[in-house]
Amino acid sequence: MTHILIVEDNADLASSLAHNLRLEGYDTRIADEGHAAIAIAREWPADLVILDLMLPGIDGFDVLHALRSNGSRMPVLILSARSEEGDKIRGFRLDADQYVTKPFGVLELIERVRALLRRAGARNGQGVIRFGSVIVDPVTHTVTREGESCALTPKAFALLLALVHRQGAVASRAELLREVWGYGAFVLTRTVDSHVAELRRKLEDDPARPRHIVTVWTIGYRFVA
Repeated sequence: MTHILIVEDNADLASSLAHNLRLEGYDTRIADEGHAAIAIAREWPADLVILDLMLPGIDGFDVLHALRSNGSRMPVLILSARSEEGDKIRGFRLDADQYVTKPFGVLELIERVRALLRRAGARNGQGVIRFGSVIVDPVTHTVTREGESCALTPKAFALLLALVHRQGAVASRAELLREVWGYGAFVLTRTVDSHVAELRRKLEDDPARPRHIVTVWTIGYRFVA
């Protein structure tokens, strides 16, 4: 399970974030001040940190500096009411991965978390995907089947990654529309089906009886390695 450390001194906000992330399948822990955040990060294998800047004790900048000084490369998403350009520049110079200002949309934040985790997995060499005779490299955006290059449209490629990274969990069409096409895109549910058909046609041995991109009737799809 993916672990997310939430560093936030507003108890209601921290609890709400933790609840929504758990609904998405993430394991969470909360630190309400800077020293506690550093201590938890040392003993608990967090995969991503959501970090407020205005904390009791030491502030979020100091927490980020301490994490990076200890050699941690986990993604850090700063979530702060401080919207000044100078704060953002300071955060990025300390090697924050993203900077989101409050107030924010929870659904958008979750999508940012997913994107950061996907990039981190690829950066750590965990992104090369093999199933059947297919090899997918998220870093170079290349796909081969039986050693031959297999061209996918950008949306079909993103859809494949969205399914694979769920590690067998079912994804509804609505979830896939949000993740691949975005909240503001005007697309229909059957858009997912047409792109799934493209993936099956190009990657499955028998597209009519797929082994890897499986339909879960009335719900959506799941990936089987």
